[in-house]
Amino acid sequence: MSQTPALTSTPENLTGLLLSLTDRTLLLPNVAVAELIPYRPVAKLANQPDWCLGQVAWRDLRLPLLSFEAASGAPLQFDRNNTSARVAIINALGGRAHVRFLAVLVQGIPRSMRVTPDLESAEVPLGPLELAAVKHQSEIVKIPDLIALEEKLAEIGVI
Repeated sequence: MSQTPALTSTPENLTGLLLSLTDRTLLLPNVAVAELIPYRPVAKLANQPDWCLGQVAWRDLRLPLLSFEAASGAPLQFDRNNTSARVAIINALGGRAHVRFLAVLVQGIPRSMRVTPDLESAEVPLGPLELAAVKHQSEIVKIPDLIALEEKLAEIGVI
């Protein structure tokens, strides 16, 4: 009788997306990004910090649009006339039943990246919303803490 080897669901590599921001590049799992849409005008929210740019309309929803860089403590660097600006619709991970998506301002179109076990970590300072940094070719990319980002939005009452 031959034995069937145990099935493992650990893939040898995953596909990630590199999201360019004004001052850094983020690496997210491909499945974390629900959709990429062109930047569109936002509905401003009263009494919100600069990093919360307002609410953007997407599929009959109003999602909080944020600047990841400014939410991490960097100065807000957003030119509303920038034609390369896009909005990444991110799947929410925080377990709130009423929050399924967040919107993050990005610069340009995300690039695909193979994430393999031999990806080298980068010893660089991390911001408050960053979990880790890795080297990809000649670039340092940061892995964001999406749950902490969602918590930050909850703290200001927009979700």
